[in-house]
Amino acid sequence: MSPLHKNVAILFADISGSTALYDKLGDVLALQLVTRTLGILTQEMAAHQGTLIKTIGDEIMCTFPDATAAINAACAMHLAVEKQRPGGEEPIYVRIGLHYGEVICEGGDVYGDTVNIAARVTAITRARQVMTTQALVDMLPEKLQIQARQVMRTEFRGKVEATDVFQVSWEQEDTTKTRIGMSAFRKPAGTKNELVLRYHQQVITLSEKNKSIVLGRGDDCELIILDNLASRQHARIEYNFGKYLFIDHSANGTFIRFSDGQVIHLSHQQIVLHGVGTISLGKAFSESPGEVIEYTVQ
Repeated sequence: MSPLHKNVAILFADISGSTALYDKLGDVLALQLVTRTLGILTQEMAAHQGTLIKTIGDEIMCTFPDATAAINAACAMHLAVEKQRPGGEEPIYVRIGLHYGEVICEGGDVYGDTVNIAARVTAITRARQVMTTQALVDMLPEKLQIQARQVMRTEFRGKVEATDVFQVSWEQEDTTKTRIGMSAFRKPAGTKNELVLRYHQQVITLSEKNKSIVLGRGDDCELIILDNLASRQHARIEYNFGKYLFIDHSANGTFIRFSDGQVIHLSHQQIVLHGVGTISLGKAFSESPGEVIEYTVQ
């Protein structure tokens, strides 16, 4: 069966400054707040005819049948996070980027240039902002078009022509803070963004060019772990829209110890790797595992 091609609106909603959140609160509490926030975003998505394509650590990617539903969902997401305060006393902010165009639908996922442009728009968006493209604005009714204003013209890698980028106001009154965004929660530009894995004498680097690796005791894994508690294909690490996502597929789970000493136990779950830490496949750190992987995100 050939893949389906159709026009949709793509929306990425990303929790701003989540790495700093993990550093400040510790991994267990930060993961709870991230999960709570993603739940709010997903609820608003569903209420506006959206379809969840994937969760990428602290970010969701979803599709909408038309531009109006997507923009209404984006505004509702910001309002819901502000109202429900998923972080309690700890402020939680999101940033949302959108684009409209043709995608390829296959296996529950979507692919194509439209997805890539939406991701790149999100990457230049600041906390508490909704940013989109001319293509999506052109599909909006006039009453929504007046909420969008062009803020820049930028060139995205792989695109010959520059793209007009618009900011969409979502508050009752578009305050200065909303217009300029909150730069303290913007991801720093110019970072190297590599993941380095060290296991005994092996050193493996993941990046945008070398995007994924499978870990386990099977001979077909890129990183073979010599431990009977490790599954044959225990876990996968993949670079996805600027993040390194650790995905556990194992029978015994994975233990990740972060730089603050806190340990997360994953069982058929996923988490974004940040900072430095160690990974044990199938064996708790309290049992002094001998086969551990050190990692650094730099």
